[in-house]
Amino acid sequence: MMKVTIYGIKNCDTMKKAFTWLEAQKIDYHFHDYKKDGVPVDRLKAWAGRAGWEKLLNTRGTTYRKIPEAERDNLNEARALKLLEKYPSAIKRPLVEAGAKLLVGFDSAEFALSLKQ
Repeated sequence: MMKVTIYGIKNCDTMKKAFTWLEAQKIDYHFHDYKKDGVPVDRLKAWAGRAGWEKLLNTRGTTYRKIPEAERDNLNEARALKLLEKYPSAIKRPLVEAGAKLLVGFDSAEFALSLKQ
């Protein structure tokens, strides 16, 4: 059985959908709360290497829109990762590690394809 870790923020509606889906499928998971446990910087760099830093940015969220424009301008990977470390609520949610798989955002079809035992 693969180990599933879900990263995000407890009170996020998208996170709640992911939790509900995982529980309905009886998939055990570990939850890493950015607000309580911080952002694991080594994981953030690894995720960017696997998925691309652009995919990690939740540009539609209110947190991202509230970040001063000067901080959002001319982003590259190094600047984006510093931004996400400083503003973890701007990381697209959920972020799921399951064995060798990395899922960014909630899509029930993708979850079913990737996580069902």
